[in-house]
Amino acid sequence: MVEAAVRLSAVPAPRLVSLLGLGFGDCGKGLFTDALCRRWPVQAVVRFNGGAQAGHNVVLPDGRHHTFSQFGSGSFVPGVATVLAEPVVVHPSALQIEADRLVAAGVGDARQRLLIDARCRVNTPFHQAAGRLREWRRGVAAHGTCGVGVGETVRHALACPENVLRYGDLRRPARAMQQLEAIRRDLLTEWVDEAPPASAGNAAAEYRLLDDAELGERWLTAIQPLLRAAPPLPSEQIAEHLSRAGTVLFEGAQGILLDEWYGFHPHTTWSTLHPGAVETVASAYGLSGRVEHLGILRAYLTRHGQGPLPTADAALSDLPEPHNAGEGWQGAFRRGHPDGLLLAYALAVSGPLNGLLVSHLDVFERSAALRWCEAYRVAPEVIQARLCRVVTSAPERVIGLNLPPEKDLAHQAALTQLLFSARPEYDPEYLQSPAALLERIEALAACRVRLTSRGPTHEAVSGMVE
Repeated sequence: MVEAAVRLSAVPAPRLVSLLGLGFGDCGKGLFTDALCRRWPVQAVVRFNGGAQAGHNVVLPDGRHHTFSQFGSGSFVPGVATVLAEPVVVHPSALQIEADRLVAAGVGDARQRLLIDARCRVNTPFHQAAGRLREWRRGVAAHGTCGVGVGETVRHALACPENVLRYGDLRRPARAMQQLEAIRRDLLTEWVDEAPPASAGNAAAEYRLLDDAELGERWLTAIQPLLRAAPPLPSEQIAEHLSRAGTVLFEGAQGILLDEWYGFHPHTTWSTLHPGAVETVASAYGLSGRVEHLGILRAYLTRHGQGPLPTADAALSDLPEPHNAGEGWQGAFRRGHPDGLLLAYALAVSGPLNGLLVSHLDVFERSAALRWCEAYRVAPEVIQARLCRVVTSAPERVIGLNLPPEKDLAHQAALTQLLFSARPEYDPEYLQSPAALLERIEALAACRVRLTSRGPTHEAVSGMVE
């Protein structure tokens, strides 16, 4: 027994590193996760927030491509496990589809390298239908949902905690069916007096899913192959795996500017994205080491959907975007100039970082005329002193955005309205090179850019993270 304890204590503690987007998503998390899994002895990529609404693209030098939704973006690298940690929202049917696509891309054992915490909430077809109906009902005030049902799953779990379906429940068919029917009835009740007319097209089809009392059983039968390949695991078993030697990468979904409490309400995700979320999950699995936090950003800003993007510029719409379309529930994909105020805000939310990773620096090879936003001009009636820092003039010149004093969605909604009215004020000098942009970023962040990319594959990544 003593000898075994000595051997156990000799196992080095894992290195813990998080990859956190500092924008509205689509910043290169997939690219850098794949690149770091090839540089370091990564034993697991942990998804610690969100759910199947992630879309992290990895392109290999031989042309193979996969958009990672729930599997970790290190899955092309042999031996790297994916952990779906609680509080991730698991979408079982989407996981099966993604696993099949990985097989087609040459990754035949992705399911066998998948560890799913039994406590994870489950995203069902009923959540997906209800979330889409809710967005349809908002009309021109749409929030910009991905249409996957992640937010609806979280919303319903908060409203009806007794009817939450967890991944571990799926191994008990009677229990799972009971929860599925309770979920369906909970969500259907909201629409009994407001069922969309047949002429509503997609919305009417979503309502028919909610009204289908047999769908739950068909869905539960269809996901059995996933449950056999990746059964629900107790947290202790996942903790044992993560405690092994090597590096554990925490791959964030979306970006800090979409955080449920720090993003610009209501155009946010129902998920917490900042370093504190990583540390909470690490601690829950008994990982007591220091987490190194790396912030990721694009050379320019992007976002999907209806939310504010002050530096959006139609002149940048020609920048290539092979993996982000403007169709579907998310809405239009927009591009904007680098925004010093939003970056400073994201850095304030994240707190001290151990380094930055910057993608899409090949934008300068495309003759894109990028500018650095250093302030906003905002109408006086929009400004509230608690929201921002202002240099008094007419109209007011905003030079910084204030964090909410606590979890204050009213503060965030007011910031959203300020951003919608903001007119960017740019430095007169255009950004002419990657070096000019990186100098601005490092000065603002007070930390170094460790890795950069000038293309979509890991071969285009350069720099050093010790």
